[in-house]
Amino acid sequence: MPTTTTRGASIWPTLEPLLERVGKPIQYVGGELNSTTKDWNCGGFGPSGDELTVRWALMYPDAYEVGVPNQGVMILYEVLNERPDALAERTYAVWPDLEALMRESGVPQFTVDSHRALGDFDVLGVSFSTELGYTNLLTALDLAGMPLHAADRSEDDPLVIAGGHAAFNPEPIADFIDAAVIGDGEQAVLTITDIVTDWKASGRPGGRHELLLRLARTGGVYVPAFYEVSYLADGRIQRVAPRAGLPGVPWRVSKHTVMDLDAWPYPKQPLVPLAESVHERMSVEIFRGCTRGCRFCQAGMITRPVRERSITGIGEMVERGLATTGFEEVGLLSLSSADHSEIADITKGLADRYEGTQTGLSLPSTRVDAFNIDLANELTRNGRRSGLTFAPEGGSERIRKVINKMVTEEDLIATVSAAYGAGWRQVKLYFMCGLPTETDEDVLQIADLAKRVIETGRRVSGRRDIRCTVSIGGFVPKPHTPFQWVAQLGAEETDARLAKLRGAIRSDRRYASAIGFRYHDGQPGIVEGLLSRGDRRVGKIIEAVWRDGGRFDGWSEHFSYERWMRCAGQALAEGPVDVAWYTTRDRDQSEVLPWDHLDSGLDKEWLWEDWQDALDETEVDDCRWTPCFDCGVCPQMGTDIEVGPTGKTLLPLTVLGAGRAALAETH
Repeated sequence: MPTTTTRGASIWPTLEPLLERVGKPIQYVGGELNSTTKDWNCGGFGPSGDELTVRWALMYPDAYEVGVPNQGVMILYEVLNERPDALAERTYAVWPDLEALMRESGVPQFTVDSHRALGDFDVLGVSFSTELGYTNLLTALDLAGMPLHAADRSEDDPLVIAGGHAAFNPEPIADFIDAAVIGDGEQAVLTITDIVTDWKASGRPGGRHELLLRLARTGGVYVPAFYEVSYLADGRIQRVAPRAGLPGVPWRVSKHTVMDLDAWPYPKQPLVPLAESVHERMSVEIFRGCTRGCRFCQAGMITRPVRERSITGIGEMVERGLATTGFEEVGLLSLSSADHSEIADITKGLADRYEGTQTGLSLPSTRVDAFNIDLANELTRNGRRSGLTFAPEGGSERIRKVINKMVTEEDLIATVSAAYGAGWRQVKLYFMCGLPTETDEDVLQIADLAKRVIETGRRVSGRRDIRCTVSIGGFVPKPHTPFQWVAQLGAEETDARLAKLRGAIRSDRRYASAIGFRYHDGQPGIVEGLLSRGDRRVGKIIEAVWRDGGRFDGWSEHFSYERWMRCAGQALAEGPVDVAWYTTRDRDQSEVLPWDHLDSGLDKEWLWEDWQDALDETEVDDCRWTPCFDCGVCPQMGTDIEVGPTGKTLLPLTVLGAGRAALAETH
């Protein structure tokens, strides 16, 4: 058990001696540029002496190097710390070497900002980008001296609130969290802070239960303990319903959607990591949401509708961010950044503004049909020219129709021809294996496509040093998508299909050395599938895996498929379901899904109809530019698509000249 200290006190004196005995100790030190520390009692006290500060610990449940550049945590960190009556600090998963020393020395899980004990905070907000971070949450709870199960916690323990994309089905971790918030977090964390403040100011009536009840009654915070799940004899869910005696707890909990991104220009002062991180750049989210309608893509489905940040709003964020960080690369982030209605003006305006400053621009992987050489040239004008990444996703024309990825082979060849002809030497192509209705032939066409890409590059460039890297990810069906009913391809079948593809790529000596091949085997995908579409019974598996030593399951060197399958077999031995039931089984339309009571705005009937369209290989257009397809999001959520163009332009202001002075005057 952790040693006890005064609440809010720093545990640094006991932590520091341990750091010389672990790898990468700098990741636990804190004090990054633009980090924030605040007085423990910054919110003051009420008339009766009640302390009113609401204290958040924000966790990204992975290593510091992965978590510190995460935009979601960074945004909430700033939003909360701007409130005078609240404070927010960050915590990350500790590596096993430090975990062992902390247990040996009684040092609790801590925040990196002020090295305060996690158990001293009011709220622990955990952002799950992927389900493979669940075991790391249990490590943090245990190191903090908190009961793993929410039902065993007292009023002195923090509320554990899950968010992030994985929280759209929080049922597998329902035993371990007090609540979940789905959707955008900016306004949600402020609402939660208001409710906690009022509860504290009124003397904490009704204890923890009353606080959770107040949160649940907002309709936007899901409290698993307030819902009862009943099952049919064959293992399927019969229904999920609010427990009796809890008036005001809704049957369905709604997602949060932030409109007008210009009103939320966060992060204003991005964190600059002390240790090397996975993204060494300053990032600006240029729009949120996507309506391209790729049927495999949970992120696109759950973040609807599209909401663009204006060109001037983007310019201000880039200017401020560069002035406060010193980064030399700006990432223009979204699910499909080249789809921004003003992307050409944005990239040209930023490239003009920062010409001669070595400030480069980057986009995430670019849609084949949205790429053009002018855009690429603007992105690389002031920075280095790196490889280009495109994501056709499916190897054959047929499978791309199934997944609604409206890109033809000729589109791809024309795009790479333009890129190689303009001087690029390397292209990365991303595909998936195991897509619904997929056959070996669909996957083998990836090899034919890659060879044609190399052939095209050599022809248009007149050079032999052309490279193409084929990267393959395993498809995992996700909640709130048209593929949520689909059987996942088994691990052995996935590996066999990938082996055939590898053989096809290597078989032709004319191209083999020019084509790189990277892939993930099928086993981690099965575990991800179990967790992504699991129900509350899967919680026993997660706990058993953690007790057996499971940590950092998203890292291949720590992941153990054998451990997951062994623990799952033991945890599910007495019931009618097993891992295959959760993963490689088709569901029918009438089945109650574990996440049906969580409202992403998407109409379940529309999702089913889109699944039938997939089987018919029918494509559906983007509703940004065509009539509405009645997915349900806008009317149910009271939202609407927000896109430009605004008709505005960026002024040639830079942080190397007038920009810094102008920034000082206006901010």
